[in-house]
Amino acid sequence: MTSTESPAVLEFLDATAVAGLVDAYLIGLDTGELDDDWVRGLFTEDAAVVFPMSRHEGIPGMAEWHRASLAAFARTQHLHSPVVTDVRGNVAGLRANLVSTHVHHPGGDRPPLFVTGTGVSGEARRTDDGRWRLTLLEFTVIWLEGTPPGS
Repeated sequence: MTSTESPAVLEFLDATAVAGLVDAYLIGLDTGELDDDWVRGLFTEDAAVVFPMSRHEGIPGMAEWHRASLAAFARTQHLHSPVVTDVRGNVAGLRANLVSTHVHHPGGDRPPLFVTGTGVSGEARRTDDGRWRLTLLEFTVIWLEGTPPGS
């Protein structure tokens, strides 16, 4: 960035960076590349992720927590709306809608798919090195179809 870029351009670039974090998070869930590098590229040290059935705070153990959460399914696909951001200096709020398709492992007595419509909200913060990282991601189920694991 140069000092000649307008405030609107800078805000657009920040909003795009924050939305890209949500993109990378959801793609990571579906590709299964859930390691410590994935976590550190997305989250601040004090970040929290809140699912309807559990939550995790902080970087330590976050990759394993995600892997364990997804182990109930053979695979997943997460499709989301554009991310709406509200950039306020070095902090940004975010919201999006999400449809998550979870494919149960074969051989059970459940229907093959568990699908949810979910609201996503959260915050991101610009770190000391100038990069945006997520500080909070919270998922609220709006509707569901099928049977969740453990039911």
